[in-house]
Amino acid sequence: MLTRSLKVLNIRFPISFLLKQLHGNGAAINYKVITPGKVQKTDISSIPTNIEKPDYSVITLHKFKGYQILDDENEVKKLSEACKLAKHVLELAQTHVEPGVTTQFLDEVVHKEIISLGAYPSPLDYRGFPSSCCTSVNNVVCHGIPDDNQLEDGDIINVDVSVYYSGYHGDTSNTFPVGAIDPAAHKLIDVTRRSLHDAIKSCQHGEFLSVIGEVIEDQAVESGFSVSRRFVGHGIGKYFHTFPNVCHYRNTSNERMLTGMVFTIEPILMEGSNRSYTLDDGWTEVSHDKGRSAQAEHTLIVTREGCQVLT
Repeated sequence: MLTRSLKVLNIRFPISFLLKQLHGNGAAINYKVITPGKVQKTDISSIPTNIEKPDYSVITLHKFKGYQILDDENEVKKLSEACKLAKHVLELAQTHVEPGVTTQFLDEVVHKEIISLGAYPSPLDYRGFPSSCCTSVNNVVCHGIPDDNQLEDGDIINVDVSVYYSGYHGDTSNTFPVGAIDPAAHKLIDVTRRSLHDAIKSCQHGEFLSVIGEVIEDQAVESGFSVSRRFVGHGIGKYFHTFPNVCHYRNTSNERMLTGMVFTIEPILMEGSNRSYTLDDGWTEVSHDKGRSAQAEHTLIVTREGCQVLT
């Protein structure tokens, strides 16, 4: 075992001990703690003029206050097309996740593919976001801005892809291993995906939205994880983010799911504490105790019989 000297009192400690002191929950950190790197902002003017762009003006962002409910087959078809593109692009991004790749490169892959499909990357310029997708590695909880940081063996990364096509947004994400990851990281990813899957099974017309949080938090706690309370799923469709707010933890909301209602479920499960804070860039959310997190997301539409996952 390597050791590193501390000159104070001339005491020698193993590196593993020092690492434990850096992790708020007392567990050893055997992964890279992420700090933001150099960001290369995507040039919006380079997007072909024939591609429809969403209206992200301040007035538009605040004018719609209700649920997004689709009861027209043509509307559902357009939304489904946007969601299928988002799913395709996320699957493409996954094939490029490997040690040595920068998150900026992943963003370029996502951007080029979305543009080639005649669609627009929804995150780009949404409230000033500088990139075409979010890449959140290890202790980054969500909204990580792609930069020149290279992925390393043992990292985990969430890639969040949103596509605007034919007037509708589709939104999906998943967390992927980078090379060989440790058992704790495997468990974190698996439980996150399973909690999303089981929460989706609870969705149907007339059911309380709060059941989603019950299913997710119960699974998280049973497996030794916490759930982020700062971020929620959201209504989606013609507008990127609207009501309902879909909490991923136990809550007392009396809102009910309605046939045709469209929203995302996107739980973030965390090692240790669920406390987090936003960095000075205004976007990057990191865990307070440097613990890792995993997120998985789908867009769905509620039906009489249950729901349909669109991504």
